[in-house]
Amino acid sequence: MKIHNKKKYLSFLKFKRDFQKYGLEKARSYELILHWLNNRLSRNQFLVLSGILVGCTAGLAGVILKTLVHTIHNFITHIHFEYQILFYIVFPFLGIVLTTGIVITLFKGQDRKGIGAILYEIAQNSSIVASVKMYSQVIQSAVTVGLGGSAGLESPIAVTGAAIGSNYAQTYRLSYKERTLLLAAGATAGIASAFNAPIAGIMFAFEILLTGVVFTDFIPLVVAAVCGSLLSRILLQEDVLFRFYTREPFNYKNVPYYLILGIVTGLYARYFVVISQKVEHFIKGLQLSRMRKAMFGGLVLSLLCVLFPPLFGEGYETVKAFTNGNTHSIIRNSFFRYFEIGEWTIIIFLVLVCLLKAFATSFTIFSGGNGGNFAPSLFAGGTVGYLFALVCQHIGFTDVPVTNLVLVGMAGAMSGVLYAPLTAIFLIAESSFGYDLFIPLMIVSIISYLIAKWFSPISPELKSLADQGKIFTNKHDKNLLFALRTEDFIDKYSETINENASVTELFEQVKNGNKNVFAVTDDAGKLKGILTLDDIRPYLFNKEIDNPQTVAQIMKAPPAVIYRENKPLEILQVFDDTGVWNLPVTSENNDFVGFISKSSILMSYRQLLKEYSD
Repeated sequence: MKIHNKKKYLSFLKFKRDFQKYGLEKARSYELILHWLNNRLSRNQFLVLSGILVGCTAGLAGVILKTLVHTIHNFITHIHFEYQILFYIVFPFLGIVLTTGIVITLFKGQDRKGIGAILYEIAQNSSIVASVKMYSQVIQSAVTVGLGGSAGLESPIAVTGAAIGSNYAQTYRLSYKERTLLLAAGATAGIASAFNAPIAGIMFAFEILLTGVVFTDFIPLVVAAVCGSLLSRILLQEDVLFRFYTREPFNYKNVPYYLILGIVTGLYARYFVVISQKVEHFIKGLQLSRMRKAMFGGLVLSLLCVLFPPLFGEGYETVKAFTNGNTHSIIRNSFFRYFEIGEWTIIIFLVLVCLLKAFATSFTIFSGGNGGNFAPSLFAGGTVGYLFALVCQHIGFTDVPVTNLVLVGMAGAMSGVLYAPLTAIFLIAESSFGYDLFIPLMIVSIISYLIAKWFSPISPELKSLADQGKIFTNKHDKNLLFALRTEDFIDKYSETINENASVTELFEQVKNGNKNVFAVTDDAGKLKGILTLDDIRPYLFNKEIDNPQTVAQIMKAPPAVIYRENKPLEILQVFDDTGVWNLPVTSENNDFVGFISKSSILMSYRQLLKEYSD
């Protein structure tokens, strides 16, 4: 027994020396164990283990964030103000200003946020996410939303989980595909913990994060989602969870309601994203410092919250009030309480809340706060669904499924805003235990999604990045080309010859070189033209032709010029248009850099395609 233990100990020391040999001498003991497991387990086994570890960590981060916000919210609601209006003036303003101050002081002004930032890292940075994002998003969004910012926590939770997965994969030196998978697993666990909805977390990963990325492995995503959801269920209090217990059985006779609501939520989703873009452009165009923009946005948000208290915070409690039929509690703190609260008063109030929610969320996010569109789209969709139900009742329809319209309205707006119908369907189904609502959920979500796609094939939030080729899209072939770097294909040892050189010098260079194309430059290295062997051959072998005196006399203009900033996809299009196989690359000042060949890009593309297919 002692001999056996001694062998195990010596074996461990040997592995430790091996780790030190590969630069891991500063690794912690648990990291050494995981490195050892990585070398001993099969790829799939280690990925499942990694999914568990990443899922638990990301799920715990989600729990911490939700708890922080809940604690902050409880603390500020117990602060006594002589006038309730001061509550809505002070805290939303303070949340945005404090968040901006934290970004400037603690994080050196680095505040890239949102799902677009993660998609950029997947496509352009080999799924390597800065380690600071493992906690920066938690701190910033907790302050913003906890103090009343009209945004959601789910996007920061997803970014945090993605950063955890990416950094875990970096620590254990996993490949790009495995790193991307664990990045998505972290985000999946974060979403699953935020909503206690594991299937919705998986759908989020496939619909949004892994767009255009082909994967056969999905078990780590499932494992991570389960871990995140379990932690949420175990650690979070019931009133913190996103849960709806009141609903009505599905009746096929109510299908017309759902068809109309799908159209309404689709149009509202388009309104929401358009307002969001306009507010973003407006704030970016302000000639103000970051702190002054934060103060301006905070003032706008505070004013909106004073007039319409449901715009304060995430708004989930308001939606729960809709499902519980407690509408009057929603407007008792607003200025509408000075009016006689009748049916039309409530309808007008809710219309204004829906319209202004887009402004409140946009000013929160773009003026300096941190948050996402998950919660706002759910809140707005629930409000639209309830408003639609009230209008139907007012017109004279009976047996209107009010609670169901609230729930499916949430899914419809989220589907149209985020371009994620499956995520929306499963999120509401899991959160309301309403699997019998799948049919109306699918009807409303798909109609809303199709309307959104009709206006814009790509989510407007991501369109700019997609147009620049900075994120992946559903076109897998183009995604692979976006992963290639133009700089890698430039032949910097290309043959050059001065325009004033004699033809004899050119012949000598052809004999001693091994290139088929030559760049003709001036004394300053500027590109003047090009020459190919086909251009030179008549002067080499046809004695009857009088040789010109200088190279400048026989050079020709290139059919096109490539710049370093051009993407491989653009370069291939130029090759197709010109019908040639080699083109010169220059700087903006026309300095010759080298030649680039069509074959080198195609060979790299085929190699990359092979790697992705393995």
